[in-house]
Amino acid sequence: MAFSTNDKANKKRYVSEINVTPLVDVMLVLLIIFMVTAPMMTKGLDVKLPEVTAKPLPQKKESLVITIKDDGKIFLKDIQVDEEVLRSRLYQKKQEGSLNQLLLRADKAVPYGTVAAVMAAVREAGIENLGLVTSPVEKKRSKRQGAGSHNEPTK
Repeated sequence: MAFSTNDKANKKRYVSEINVTPLVDVMLVLLIIFMVTAPMMTKGLDVKLPEVTAKPLPQKKESLVITIKDDGKIFLKDIQVDEEVLRSRLYQKKQEGSLNQLLLRADKAVPYGTVAAVMAAVREAGIENLGLVTSPVEKKRSKRQGAGSHNEPTK
Protein backbone atom coordinates (compact mmCIF):
# COMPACT_ATOMS: atom_id res chain seq x y z
CA MET A 1 0.00 0.00 0.00
CA ALA A 2 1.14 3.47 -0.68
CA PHE A 3 1.19 6.32 1.76
CA SER A 4 1.10 9.96 0.94
CA THR A 5 2.29 12.81 3.04
CA ASN A 6 0.36 15.94 3.49
CA ASP A 7 2.38 19.03 4.28
CA LYS A 8 -0.49 20.64 6.17
CA ALA A 9 -0.89 17.78 8.56
CA ASN A 10 1.80 15.26 9.39
CA LYS A 11 -0.69 12.40 9.23
CA LYS A 12 -0.15 9.52 6.83
CA ARG A 13 -3.13 8.62 4.68
CA TYR A 14 -3.89 5.73 2.37
CA VAL A 15 -3.86 6.43 -1.35
CA SER A 16 -6.65 4.66 -3.19
CA GLU A 17 -4.96 4.04 -6.55
CA ILE A 18 -5.12 0.80 -8.48
CA ASN A 19 -1.87 -0.76 -9.60
CA VAL A 20 -2.67 -1.99 -13.13
CA THR A 21 0.61 -3.80 -13.79
CA PRO A 22 -0.50 -7.13 -12.23
CA LEU A 23 -3.85 -6.83 -14.00
CA VAL A 24 -2.13 -6.42 -17.36
CA ASP A 25 0.14 -9.39 -16.63
CA VAL A 26 -2.81 -11.64 -15.83
CA MET A 27 -4.70 -10.51 -18.92
CA LEU A 28 -1.71 -11.23 -21.18
CA VAL A 29 -1.34 -14.71 -19.72
CA LEU A 30 -5.05 -15.39 -20.26
CA LEU A 31 -4.83 -14.10 -23.82
CA ILE A 32 -1.95 -16.47 -24.59
CA ILE A 33 -3.82 -19.41 -23.05
CA PHE A 34 -6.94 -18.71 -25.12
CA MET A 35 -4.89 -18.26 -28.31
CA VAL A 36 -3.26 -21.66 -27.79
CA THR A 37 -6.43 -23.55 -26.83
CA ALA A 38 -8.90 -21.98 -29.30
CA PRO A 39 -7.78 -24.02 -32.35
CA MET A 40 -8.12 -27.22 -30.32
CA MET A 41 -11.74 -26.43 -29.49
CA THR A 42 -12.92 -26.13 -33.11
CA LYS A 43 -12.51 -29.79 -34.01
CA GLY A 44 -15.21 -31.09 -36.31
CA LEU A 45 -16.16 -34.62 -37.26
CA ASP A 46 -13.33 -36.91 -38.35
CA VAL A 47 -13.87 -37.71 -42.03
CA LYS A 48 -11.33 -38.88 -44.62
CA LEU A 49 -12.26 -36.84 -47.67
CA PRO A 50 -11.48 -38.02 -51.19
CA GLU A 51 -8.55 -36.27 -52.83
CA VAL A 52 -8.92 -34.36 -56.09
CA THR A 53 -6.78 -32.00 -58.13
CA ALA A 54 -9.48 -29.34 -58.65
CA LYS A 55 -8.94 -25.91 -57.14
CA PRO A 56 -11.29 -24.81 -54.33
CA LEU A 57 -14.15 -22.45 -55.09
CA PRO A 58 -14.29 -19.13 -53.23
CA GLN A 59 -16.71 -19.09 -50.30
CA LYS A 60 -18.69 -15.89 -49.69
CA LYS A 61 -20.70 -16.89 -46.63
CA GLU A 62 -20.71 -19.69 -44.12
CA SER A 63 -22.45 -22.73 -45.55
CA LEU A 64 -24.53 -25.47 -43.97
CA VAL A 65 -22.56 -28.73 -43.94
CA ILE A 66 -23.87 -32.29 -44.17
CA THR A 67 -21.32 -34.92 -43.11
CA ILE A 68 -21.48 -38.66 -43.84
CA LYS A 69 -19.05 -40.64 -41.70
CA ASP A 70 -17.47 -43.93 -42.76
CA ASP A 71 -20.04 -45.92 -40.77
CA GLY A 72 -22.89 -44.30 -42.77
CA LYS A 73 -24.12 -41.94 -40.04
CA ILE A 74 -25.43 -38.61 -41.36
CA PHE A 75 -24.78 -35.35 -39.51
CA LEU A 76 -26.32 -31.94 -40.16
CA LYS A 77 -23.73 -29.57 -38.72
CA ASP A 78 -22.72 -31.67 -35.68
CA ILE A 79 -26.13 -33.26 -34.99
CA GLN A 80 -26.80 -36.83 -36.10
CA VAL A 81 -29.95 -37.17 -38.23
CA ASP A 82 -31.59 -39.74 -40.48
CA GLU A 83 -32.70 -39.07 -44.06
CA GLU A 84 -36.28 -38.09 -43.12
CA VAL A 85 -35.17 -35.61 -40.46
CA LEU A 86 -32.52 -34.27 -42.85
CA ARG A 87 -35.11 -33.74 -45.56
CA SER A 88 -37.54 -31.96 -43.22
CA ARG A 89 -34.90 -29.69 -41.69
CA LEU A 90 -33.50 -28.74 -45.09
CA TYR A 91 -37.01 -28.03 -46.35
CA GLN A 92 -37.63 -25.85 -43.30
CA LYS A 93 -34.33 -23.94 -43.86
CA LYS A 94 -35.24 -23.49 -47.53
CA GLN A 95 -38.67 -22.06 -46.61
CA GLU A 96 -37.10 -19.69 -44.07
CA GLY A 97 -34.68 -18.44 -46.72
CA SER A 98 -31.71 -18.90 -44.38
CA LEU A 99 -29.96 -21.46 -46.56
CA ASN A 100 -27.37 -19.97 -48.91
CA GLN A 101 -25.25 -22.94 -49.86
CA LEU A 102 -25.14 -26.56 -48.79
CA LEU A 103 -21.90 -28.55 -48.63
CA LEU A 104 -21.65 -32.36 -48.52
CA ARG A 105 -18.65 -33.95 -46.77
CA ALA A 106 -18.58 -37.71 -47.27
CA ASP A 107 -15.85 -40.07 -46.11
CA LYS A 108 -14.18 -41.81 -49.04
CA ALA A 109 -15.14 -45.20 -47.55
CA VAL A 110 -18.88 -44.41 -47.72
CA PRO A 111 -20.74 -46.41 -50.40
CA TYR A 112 -21.92 -44.44 -53.40
CA GLY A 113 -25.52 -45.43 -52.70
CA THR A 114 -25.47 -43.66 -49.33
CA VAL A 115 -24.11 -40.47 -50.89
CA ALA A 116 -26.70 -40.68 -53.68
CA ALA A 117 -29.52 -41.14 -51.15
CA VAL A 118 -28.42 -38.04 -49.21
CA MET A 119 -28.15 -36.05 -52.45
CA ALA A 120 -31.67 -37.19 -53.36
CA ALA A 121 -32.96 -36.03 -49.96
CA VAL A 122 -31.35 -32.64 -50.59
CA ARG A 123 -33.02 -32.37 -54.01
CA GLU A 124 -36.40 -33.42 -52.54
CA ALA A 125 -36.07 -30.58 -50.03
CA GLY A 126 -35.89 -28.20 -53.00
CA ILE A 127 -32.21 -27.29 -52.71
CA GLU A 128 -30.27 -27.09 -55.95
CA ASN A 129 -27.04 -25.46 -54.76
CA LEU A 130 -25.05 -28.43 -53.41
CA GLY A 131 -21.26 -28.55 -53.24
CA LEU A 132 -19.03 -31.54 -52.53
CA VAL A 133 -16.13 -31.07 -50.11
CA THR A 134 -12.85 -32.77 -51.00
CA SER A 135 -9.24 -32.43 -49.93
CA PRO A 136 -6.38 -31.52 -52.29
CA VAL A 137 -4.06 -34.22 -53.60
CA GLU A 138 -0.68 -34.20 -51.91
CA LYS A 139 2.10 -33.97 -54.45
CA LYS A 140 4.64 -36.73 -53.94
CA ARG A 141 8.33 -36.24 -54.61
CA SER A 142 9.87 -38.15 -57.42
CA LYS A 143 12.48 -40.73 -56.47
CA ARG A 144 15.29 -39.05 -58.38
CA GLN A 145 14.85 -35.83 -56.45
CA GLY A 146 16.52 -36.06 -53.06
CA ALA A 147 15.53 -34.20 -49.95
CA GLY A 148 18.14 -31.48 -50.37
CA SER A 149 18.76 -31.52 -54.10
CA HIS A 150 17.83 -28.62 -56.34
CA ASN A 151 17.33 -28.69 -60.07
CA GLU A 152 19.81 -26.02 -61.04
CA PRO A 153 21.50 -25.89 -64.41
CA THR A 154 25.17 -26.81 -64.37
CA LYS A 155 27.82 -24.48 -65.77
